[in-house]
Amino acid sequence: MAMADVTIFGAGIAGMTLAWTCLQRGAKVQIWDKRAPGAGASGGLVGALAPHVPEQWIPKKAFQLESLLMAEPFWTEIGGAAGKDPGYSRSGRLQAIADGAGLLLARSRHENAKVLWEGKARWDVVQAAQVGSWAPRSESGWLVHDTLTARLNPRLACAALVAAIESEGGQILTGNTPPDLEGKIVYATGYEGLLEFSEAMGREVGNGVKGQGALLKYDAGNAPQLFAEGVHVVPHSNGTVAVGSTSERYYDTPDVVDEQLDAVIEKAMQVVPVLQGAEVVDRWAGVRPRAKTRAPMIGPVPDTKDVFISNGGFKIGFGMAPKVATIMADLILDGIDTIPDDFRVEASL
Repeated sequence: MAMADVTIFGAGIAGMTLAWTCLQRGAKVQIWDKRAPGAGASGGLVGALAPHVPEQWIPKKAFQLESLLMAEPFWTEIGGAAGKDPGYSRSGRLQAIADGAGLLLARSRHENAKVLWEGKARWDVVQAAQVGSWAPRSESGWLVHDTLTARLNPRLACAALVAAIESEGGQILTGNTPPDLEGKIVYATGYEGLLEFSEAMGREVGNGVKGQGALLKYDAGNAPQLFAEGVHVVPHSNGTVAVGSTSERYYDTPDVVDEQLDAVIEKAMQVVPVLQGAEVVDRWAGVRPRAKTRAPMIGPVPDTKDVFISNGGFKIGFGMAPKVATIMADLILDGIDTIPDDFRVEASL
């Protein structure tokens, strides 16, 4: 391709959504990944786009709210350009309430959500008996039902992004030899990039946390996803349900499943009895990038010119992606800086 305006290292969710957004604004973009698009943490199974609780409001939560509300038109546009369904649906979520104290807290959050979520989504308290067989086990008999949570099929979303980027003239390169550095440079290189940056800075600015998930053969239709007793249960549109995940700070092998995943699957079947006996059709393990602040690490690399980082999405990378891509494109292409202070690279240094 002709000289690129933007060169992005890393073809995960952060790199590819940024590439798509820059292409939509008329920039020439090339992406390079030493493996393949979605080969790292972005190629998982679960795909839960869930909000923080509506209380103790901080800029990170407000940013996430904006991004979750942007998601439906964002992914609809990508799916249309790609001719591929990314598996997005704002289908909501049910969460088990453990006891009376939890019930009081949930009702308080119901009132908070009316204000903090600006009437664009609800946080309701409902009886589990009203939900039927899809209700997760709840000691109190009550559930939270929020209408902001959405789901995305990570692998379908990555495939749609590849097709959409190529349809707009973007170039995705893979292999051992990176391309020439052309235009503005963005490192969206996942946990390995955080480790390399930590080494360069002489202190830890981020790390990787291993997660494991599984895919069960069970058709729940467009039912809400569930969260109970630490387990996420996410129905997808292809007749499967994803369950996950572990959170392993220390691990020997980054991409190998083990008995910890067996425990997650067993727990999912306990808290959602209708899943008992469902066939396990896929298992996955990978390492998610977590910045020191636990917020995405985005913006210019200090003491450099035209070099940027977009990394550290951790468990909320897919949910944050539309807004992160938008403000990063604003900065890279137009010099407009609206990055929240907690997200800045300097915050992790």
